[in-house]
Amino acid sequence: MRAEIRPGGPIRGTLAAPPSKSMAHRALLCAALAGGTSRVDNLAHSQDIDATLAATAAFGAQVELGAGWAHVTGPAVLACPAAPVDCCESGSTLRFLIPLAALSGRAVTFTGRGRLMQRPQSVYRELFARRGLRFEQDGGTLTVAGPLAAGEYELAGDVSSQFVSGLLFALPLLDGDSTLRLRPPVESRSYIEMTRAAQALFGVESRWLDASTLLVSGRQRYLPRDITVEGDWSQAAFPAVLGALAGDVTVTGLAADTLQGDAVIGRILDRCGAQRGAEGFRFAKSPLHGVEIDLADCPDLGPVLMAMGLLCRGRTVIRNAGRLRLKESDRIAAMEQELRKLGGCIRSEGGTVWIEGGPLHPPAVPLSGHNDHRVVMSLTVLAAAARLPVCIEGAEAVDKSWPDFFAAVRQLGVEVELNA
Repeated sequence: MRAEIRPGGPIRGTLAAPPSKSMAHRALLCAALAGGTSRVDNLAHSQDIDATLAATAAFGAQVELGAGWAHVTGPAVLACPAAPVDCCESGSTLRFLIPLAALSGRAVTFTGRGRLMQRPQSVYRELFARRGLRFEQDGGTLTVAGPLAAGEYELAGDVSSQFVSGLLFALPLLDGDSTLRLRPPVESRSYIEMTRAAQALFGVESRWLDASTLLVSGRQRYLPRDITVEGDWSQAAFPAVLGALAGDVTVTGLAADTLQGDAVIGRILDRCGAQRGAEGFRFAKSPLHGVEIDLADCPDLGPVLMAMGLLCRGRTVIRNAGRLRLKESDRIAAMEQELRKLGGCIRSEGGTVWIEGGPLHPPAVPLSGHNDHRVVMSLTVLAAAARLPVCIEGAEAVDKSWPDFFAAVRQLGVEVELNA
């Protein structure tokens, strides 16, 4: 699908943040592990969430879906999927489920699409090898078998918090206590805390022994409960940046006391000189200047901040962004390639990105979305804010996390035409 962004009228309005995809994954998985029926409210469908819903059903959960909600009834004992579990392009789905699949000695096979099966799984591979467990990758499939045992687990803390969360979901179900030792630095700690908070709501606890060691008691049970998913701060960043660059935008439905690391977007915009409204999460057009930004705890903000940097005065420096190279695309390389088509001055070395603000021009060729939802949304925000006519190929990538993205930005005055 091609999205054509054209200069339009003023950018202004109020937009409800979509439900947090990160918390929805966690809530649905906890509900599937609980012995009883839970209701998950404020649930929005996307390819990633649908992958988790289908995967929980493959492991024996019963799922009933309604408009914005799901009833999930967990099985008494996790089933062994009869067919390969398709995780689509969802890294959370795959990495959260691998340790659960290894609770028994039966083999479970996972498949995926896009770059999912090429994304690093070395943390689990090494962990399974040390314990003599099966972990086999063959092209587009991954097969694992346990049984996983209680004990001490050591893993890198700076690769992806999803590996930590996957173990946190499974270890409480074992017969003994376990210790998770994370080799510093521990990045994306907020995502680990989101997992622990979701588990606590369903009756499962863990605790920090020190800054890098978690104690997970065994013989715990997930208990059914009803939960409402909070708004998504990572998605709220797109309209917030658009408002700060080009209009007057308010985003509603966001929890001020959230554990989501991406809530730092408000403080980043403040540091850039954004004009914040007195009520709610509101940003109006302001002359922004570049700042240094640390992405260690908020990697999903990287693409939109790179786009924003081109419209800031001076230099923007983004550090600790290396994990962006291992997402649905190499997000650093993808953004460099596309922003240069607009005349943008951007360069990178490893996990550091430098962006210089300056004049932009319409691209001579269509931009590519690189099969990456955050790249597509970031390019849309930049085109609308800079009032540049831009075509983005592969715009359907937004279906991965926010299928209604283009309808949402239209509400704010962005002129978008979609063509198959």
